[in-house]
Amino acid sequence: MPDDTNGETTLRVDEASERGVFLREFLRTPFQVGAVAPSSRRLAAAMVEPVPRAGGPVVVELGPGTGAVTHHIGARLAGRGRQLAVELNPVLAAQLGRQHPDLEVIQADAQQLPTLLQGRGVAEVDVVVSGLPWAGFDSVTQQAVLGAVCTVMAADGVFVTFGYGLSRWTRPARRFRQLLRREFDEVVIGQMVMCNLPPAFVYYARRPACKIGTPTLSPAAQAPFN
Repeated sequence: MPDDTNGETTLRVDEASERGVFLREFLRTPFQVGAVAPSSRRLAAAMVEPVPRAGGPVVVELGPGTGAVTHHIGARLAGRGRQLAVELNPVLAAQLGRQHPDLEVIQADAQQLPTLLQGRGVAEVDVVVSGLPWAGFDSVTQQAVLGAVCTVMAADGVFVTFGYGLSRWTRPARRFRQLLRREFDEVVIGQMVMCNLPPAFVYYARRPACKIGTPTLSPAAQAPFN
């Protein structure tokens, strides 16, 4: 039986290093990073469920941080399609590029998403996975970023993001849910992931309202959440 102890040890060291970088950047720019620790494996797995296992989808990740979810997206795609990540923090963006050399890392503000993708020849996005701290944004920023997301999505694309259980009933979080339901035809809230720090839940939003009526069907729209 092969001994994979070294591989497991390396993985634990890498994860510890990521947590250290993430915490340091949180302490330096708390409102920009928005969390004290990267997403847990279970939360990351829940967030990538809408990524199709077939075809060549375009997947864009917003606010990937140190790449806790990025790895799961890459594993789900298995070399298919196209994977891009938009990270505002220059330190986190640089580390993400080093750890994922095949990933298209864009160090920029997510509000610029339409322009960023147009410049890279991306016409439509099948799945947008977001790790942005929505509850920490004011209403103007929430609307601007979500509007940018809807603009680039395919008519039947899927938008995935998460919220923390502790802040679920705060005014910014409630406002964000209302905005989601206004901007998307269907919004489903997943079960709480208790093993995350802090506990979190996932939003799955399908079919951007601004694109309803467009006769296209993305791979993500045909894929079940599993």
